[in-house]
Amino acid sequence: MDMDTLDLQSVRQLNDVDLNGKTVLIRVDFNVPMHDGRVTNASRIEASLPTIRQVLAANAAVILLSHRGRPTEGTKTDALSLAPIAPVLQTYLQRPVQFINDWRAGVTLQPGEVALLENCRFNRGEKANDPQLAQQLAALADVFVMDAFGVIHRQQASTYGIAQCAPVACAGPLLCLELASLTKALDHPQPPMLAIVGGAKVSTKLTLLTRLLDRVDQLIVGGGIANTFIAAQGYSIGKSLYEADLVDEARRLLERAKQSGKDFPLPTDVVVAEQFDAQARPMIKPVDQVTAQEMILDIGPQTAQRLSQYLHQAKTIVWNGPVGVFEWPAFANGTQVLAQAIADSDAFSLAGGGDTIAAIDQFGVREQISYISTGGGAFLTLLEGHIPPTVKVLYKCADVV
Repeated sequence: MDMDTLDLQSVRQLNDVDLNGKTVLIRVDFNVPMHDGRVTNASRIEASLPTIRQVLAANAAVILLSHRGRPTEGTKTDALSLAPIAPVLQTYLQRPVQFINDWRAGVTLQPGEVALLENCRFNRGEKANDPQLAQQLAALADVFVMDAFGVIHRQQASTYGIAQCAPVACAGPLLCLELASLTKALDHPQPPMLAIVGGAKVSTKLTLLTRLLDRVDQLIVGGGIANTFIAAQGYSIGKSLYEADLVDEARRLLERAKQSGKDFPLPTDVVVAEQFDAQARPMIKPVDQVTAQEMILDIGPQTAQRLSQYLHQAKTIVWNGPVGVFEWPAFANGTQVLAQAIADSDAFSLAGGGDTIAAIDQFGVREQISYISTGGGAFLTLLEGHIPPTVKVLYKCADVV
């Protein structure tokens, strides 16, 4: 199924379902960072609150289901328990939140009450989409709401299987907002459209680069991906991270961009160091003067300013990945300059991916980005033009084939 067939009107949504007096199971994404048993970033919890409050306002009981981390199935660990999230939710919702460690005997709630189940990835059969586990989860409630965008590409018991088994299944508001934002950026972009794709490896984003090249007016690459393209131009990249076996493919993409009249601007200057270390001495060099002992860790200031001009002219911007080792101050300038240019732009800007969100927060531009996706792999799946499995099953739940 192609991206062009993504039609939110064909998915049953929360507003389409009678919730009065019902028990509603919401699959949320509470995969949040913690330190010493305390939540250190509650943005994903905050993103789910409107959905939870809408269900409570409709006189329903709420059961919340989420994963956290990647535990060994069947083995419960305190480090990945969702127990510390219950008091955080209580503060936000201003009502008690039961934490339920063992839900298999059933969960009995009255309208207005809230329960949080233990990490669903502790359950044996979760990853394999075990049908018995999916049926047991579905039996807990009258309505299942899929609202965890970050796992819609996972065909698992708590995402895909439960939607198949639930008496009523629908998409939640957060999921619909994510899908609508991606549709706006990819299917109905205001031109010119620009995409930034950063990251370590071309191989992990080759499908995305190929897909975007058909849609955008400008395609900017950064990080190890950019190094592979620099090598494809015939320049030495020294000890830089790159993929030698994909240099020919990079060369083909550059030629394809040229033939189709697309801009594919590559760095003309770079920031290098002789060690991969936060304290390494940074040096700015023209891209054709990198020595065998050096590695590229950021785009240079001249390149950053040139790319900023593209961003100022764009009307639609998709951002996935930094253009340098932004976590280290000596190599953060390129990503910071581009982040600020996106923030200053009048374009509709869509950003996603863990490193991208970390950069957005590091440089303080969250409020200036039009939409920040809560998903990583799911965000990439949709950018690549694929309908994720859980969205497909929601089509079927709405009697759409």
